[in-house]
Amino acid sequence: MTERRANTPRTSGNGSAEGRVPPQALEVEQAVLGAMLLEQSAATTAIEMLETDSFYKQAHQIIFRVMRDLYKRNEPIDQISVIEELRRRGELDNVGSVMYISELLTSVSTAAHIESHCRILSEKALARAIIERTITTLSQCYDQSADAFSLLDEASASLFKLSQLHMKRSYIPMEKAVKDVMELIDSIQDQHHGITGVPTGFSELDNLTGGFQPSDLIIIAARPSMGKTALSLSIARNAAIDHGRAVAFFSLEMAAPQLTMRLLCAEARVNMHHVRTGRLREDDWPRLSQHFGRLAGAKIFIDDTPALNILELRAKARRLKEEHDISLVIVDYLQLMHAPKAESREREISMISSSLKELAKDLNVPVVALSQLNRSIEHRSDPIPMLSDLRESGSIEQDADVVIFVHRNLHKREDGALDDEGKAKIIIGKQRNGPTGQLDLAFVKEYARFENLEMRFLEESAPPSDTETPAF
Repeated sequence: MTERRANTPRTSGNGSAEGRVPPQALEVEQAVLGAMLLEQSAATTAIEMLETDSFYKQAHQIIFRVMRDLYKRNEPIDQISVIEELRRRGELDNVGSVMYISELLTSVSTAAHIESHCRILSEKALARAIIERTITTLSQCYDQSADAFSLLDEASASLFKLSQLHMKRSYIPMEKAVKDVMELIDSIQDQHHGITGVPTGFSELDNLTGGFQPSDLIIIAARPSMGKTALSLSIARNAAIDHGRAVAFFSLEMAAPQLTMRLLCAEARVNMHHVRTGRLREDDWPRLSQHFGRLAGAKIFIDDTPALNILELRAKARRLKEEHDISLVIVDYLQLMHAPKAESREREISMISSSLKELAKDLNVPVVALSQLNRSIEHRSDPIPMLSDLRESGSIEQDADVVIFVHRNLHKREDGALDDEGKAKIIIGKQRNGPTGQLDLAFVKEYARFENLEMRFLEESAPPSDTETPAF
């Protein structure tokens, strides 16, 4: 956190810099500084928990800065040492002379409450920082040339960073650190079989990736009708229902009722075409009713705002993180998003992909973005996707930590059947911190559902679908 002058501007109701005194606790500031002079352990605690601008009064900032510097030099923090260091820097008169330092020491009789006092100062400092940020935003909003969405994103990002900066961690002794790591390794070995991120529910994919990792940008790319949306919904459903993770799903292509219908049909294994046309079979209703509760209890949050731009998405995702502690963000799909003030479509896509990567890092969650591939792939003799097929911008490949391609062979044989009917090839074309490779998944088109190939089953009693369901 950067240091700033002590007296944060006074604010009035109309946003001017006069009329109200910023949050402060001068007596608590004195108690903290006095405790630091009284006991070395109190000085250590305060230096761990506070910054210079945690103090409102400028004289207290100067004194704390001197104490912190003495601490860094392994010199004693006592009345004489502090006074001499202030005199050496020419700051003694700025803090109120020798008498004021003596008064700080005599103002407290114990350092027992140092932690609670430090927390009070941290909260006051945070409130002042919020006021300062708000005043800045208010001033910018009066600029007629300013872009409102850019201001919203800037303000949201600034406030989010403030919340992170005021969650300071103290040191961890190596004994505890090693013990925690051993417990984590044991937990991973016994419970998650090597999955350290958000599980996708697909065993081979999780083996290759360890699950989707926090702060990673994962691109799932394919040509239309290969099943991008179906795969992303399967991942969301597996993570939320089977593993209790909270998932944010931003859909720029389909409305929330359509997505929910697909989720329910996939979970209940009911033909979507039968549902949409009102031709449910006798056993479909019991299936839907049976799985309704499981889906209703899943922590999946769908946002189907049309024409959503990247700034709005980032603001919405931050709010979901704060309110519901989401573990995964999915965006369907990247090319339907917009970014402000982009000179070209390529530059716009570049801004979107880099912003999604920043979002993943800010929230410390994996962000999955669906992406279209270039049409040129359809004219190749071998239509297996490659990184160079990513559409409209090379920055997608650059920003992505993982790139996953979905490919299904849709060529018909002479008998009218499709090659590799019911199978999809999942290709990991890039993984920044792991191996590349490929695997097969089962794709059950009538349920718009992906599943592990070895676990796939279709009820023998189910008649063949009389109408194909689009894969999307």
